[in-house]
Amino acid sequence: MLIATYFYFLTANINSDSFLTAEWKNLALFNYEVDPKILEKYVPLGTEIDLWNNRCYVSLVGFMFENTKVLGIKVPFHIDFEEVNLRFYVKRFENGEWKRGVVFIKETVPKTAITFIANTLYNEHYQTNEMMHYVSDNKETNSFVYQWKNHNKWNTIKVKTGKEELEIDLNSEAEFITEHYFGYTKYNKDTTFEYEVTHPRWEQLAIIDYKIDVDFEDNYGKDFAFLNESKPVSTFLAIGSKITVENKKKIKL
Repeated sequence: MLIATYFYFLTANINSDSFLTAEWKNLALFNYEVDPKILEKYVPLGTEIDLWNNRCYVSLVGFMFENTKVLGIKVPFHIDFEEVNLRFYVKRFENGEWKRGVVFIKETVPKTAITFIANTLYNEHYQTNEMMHYVSDNKETNSFVYQWKNHNKWNTIKVKTGKEELEIDLNSEAEFITEHYFGYTKYNKDTTFEYEVTHPRWEQLAIIDYKIDVDFEDNYGKDFAFLNESKPVSTFLAIGSKITVENKKKIKL
């Protein structure tokens, strides 16, 4: 089944301009300040850690993929689904300007085929887990919940927000977290894959309260066990938008 789906993606629409199109909705972002030394071994060739006000961040992000198309094709049962990832921020200097991007420690989704395609074509670090999400609202607030099961334990992230859509200020921490438009993957010590993610500038909902019940060591390894005892320095809810993921290119120095 997975092999068939893989070749279906490769041959279904080779003239598609983008590898993937979708809508990313209701992005709950929990941001932690960390020692850059923790991330050094994860930094892909040709990039360096991107700092905001001399602070290094990792972010735990939960959101929805909706209306997903791969090579222009909607694949049944793989159109709408959750994702939770742990990521950090890098930059790459090319052609006289800085490209700002992200590196994923791990991306969790509920669909095996998505994991297979992403890991095979982009050398990403996807993992398939049972997942759920909930959205609820009343006259004054919204609530967004993402859950995933790892090693028989449910992990939960939740944000409660206001209802007014707010602009993300220029040069703010929220802008730094949300405005990275490239993905970088460490293929090996000599090669990096780069792909571009396009989307308009996002708006946000003000955070009223949040909850985190996540075993970081169990999900992301011993390097990130310290996050079990840490509190995020900030939390955002980005409303999201339509996005595209462009085909990868190889960086080899």
